[in-house]
Amino acid sequence: MATASSTSAALRTISSSSKLLPYATNTSSSQKFLPFKFSNPLISQNLRLTTTTAAAARRSFTCKSQSGPSDSRPTKVQELFVYEINERDRGSPAYLRLSQKTVNSLGDLVPFSNKLYTGDLQKRIGITAGLCVLIQNKPEKKGDRYEAIYSFYFGDYGHIAVQGPYLTYEDSYLAVTGGSGIFEGVYGQVKLQQLVFPFKLFYTFYLKGIPDLPVELLGAPVTPSPTVEPSAAAKAGEPGAIMANFTD
Repeated sequence: MATASSTSAALRTISSSSKLLPYATNTSSSQKFLPFKFSNPLISQNLRLTTTTAAAARRSFTCKSQSGPSDSRPTKVQELFVYEINERDRGSPAYLRLSQKTVNSLGDLVPFSNKLYTGDLQKRIGITAGLCVLIQNKPEKKGDRYEAIYSFYFGDYGHIAVQGPYLTYEDSYLAVTGGSGIFEGVYGQVKLQQLVFPFKLFYTFYLKGIPDLPVELLGAPVTPSPTVEPSAAAKAGEPGAIMANFTD
């Protein structure tokens, strides 16, 4: 039992001499941590470079609208007058009655392509090509409302793309959505005047964002009316009455 008594005494001695340090629940706001330093100077240099590059990237990221103050495209409005004439020699228009109804109805498609003449009707300059989707039949107005997507092709000069409402019973405006060649970057709108459905139309383009138009495409327009006709030379495609390399 001496051994047991010695063990108990030793345990009491250890217990009485062992005092737990109190757990610090609050950290002084003035406490400071020692800085950690890399012994390899190359690693430290790379870290500083990465941090600087990331900060610079954050500062340099911006998002600018294409139509903001920095837009350098020309804002001058240029008018272009064009006649679209269906001479019944291109198989246009084709009416695809997808609605399978006896009257014009939503979803019917009308692909088309017609000839283009300058506003003075003295020169053949290209063609139109596109598609109309019937949106609504208007029996009270004896016509239809279409959504039209098509292009005006001017040979080597390029083309103008438009989209918007085509109304067979009154004038309408379509958006100029872009172009190619000399018309690259173009925007604006075009007024469509229905003269004789679907054979004669007159367009007044209000174009922005492009350099000055070539003189060949310009000229004082003939007053729009159902009786207008291209010149005989332009219809026959005679030299001097056609644009070189016009789209046919």
